[in-house]
Amino acid sequence: MRGAFRNSKDLLDHLNLPNTGNFIENEFSTLVTKSFANRMKNTYDDPLLRQVLPDVKEQNAHSAFVEDPLNEFSTSNKNSPNILQKYQKRALLITSNACAINCRYCFRRHFPYKLHRPKNIEQAIFEIGLDSSISEIILSGGDPLILDDEGLQAIFQQIDNIKTIKTIRIHTRLPIVLPQRISEGLIHTLACTDKKLVVVVHVNHPNELDHETKRAFDCLKNSGAWLLNQSVLLKGVNDDAQILIDLSNKLFDQGVLPYYLHLPDKVAKTMHFFVDTKKGQRIHKKMQANLPGYLLPNLIKEIPGQPSKTIISA
Repeated sequence: MRGAFRNSKDLLDHLNLPNTGNFIENEFSTLVTKSFANRMKNTYDDPLLRQVLPDVKEQNAHSAFVEDPLNEFSTSNKNSPNILQKYQKRALLITSNACAINCRYCFRRHFPYKLHRPKNIEQAIFEIGLDSSISEIILSGGDPLILDDEGLQAIFQQIDNIKTIKTIRIHTRLPIVLPQRISEGLIHTLACTDKKLVVVVHVNHPNELDHETKRAFDCLKNSGAWLLNQSVLLKGVNDDAQILIDLSNKLFDQGVLPYYLHLPDKVAKTMHFFVDTKKGQRIHKKMQANLPGYLLPNLIKEIPGQPSKTIISA
């Protein structure tokens, strides 16, 4: 992470692209790993670059695009603010307030981490263990794999002591943006749990995948984890059926099953990424005609107050 790009100028210099004035830093700072940047092409239209470069379009405001479109700010546990419980039998634990990359479309770019920071993860896991209805714990953030191996090992050991927890799910982008993080120590930590382990990675475009991500996925599978992918449908990045068909096939080649294709949330300062439901349905229908069922991700939308993600039919 010491070599990561932390401003748009350095990132554009790395790609030999002049700053045209269309990219302006704001309170959501630029953060891009060198590994991810090295997969970009030297063009402003590169789909990987578009995901991370702070575009002047972020200054555009619209009343429908708000800081908390999923009502997450008010769904935390009073005793442990880093627990979010939106669905029955599952609890989400914010293990970190940091990521290895700041995606400009992030639905938690405005999340008040200072109020929800995981300063006492042990207490949070204890609170989860008091509710016998919870069978799955989701490690999220930020990104849980930002934690060091010792910190993760302590979390896993405490969860292993809760008999009612059957599954640990990790939501992470690190195997893609910093595949070197999938180390021998991490694999040992993951392999030692007696719970079912699911790792949900986040890939939006086939260009994000290379030999380094394949190695990271292979290592994760060797720990006993099931690998799934979720993508976000993004204007100018992957709002094209053939791109997403290629992504599903490439994910399968690397041992990952497509899981969700999210319609984007109406997050403040992300309006330029928005793809509406009708276009999403048209894209998904073309994907369905060209993919076997097991490689077709569910087109979904998260609607606050609903008991689960909402599957959007064609």
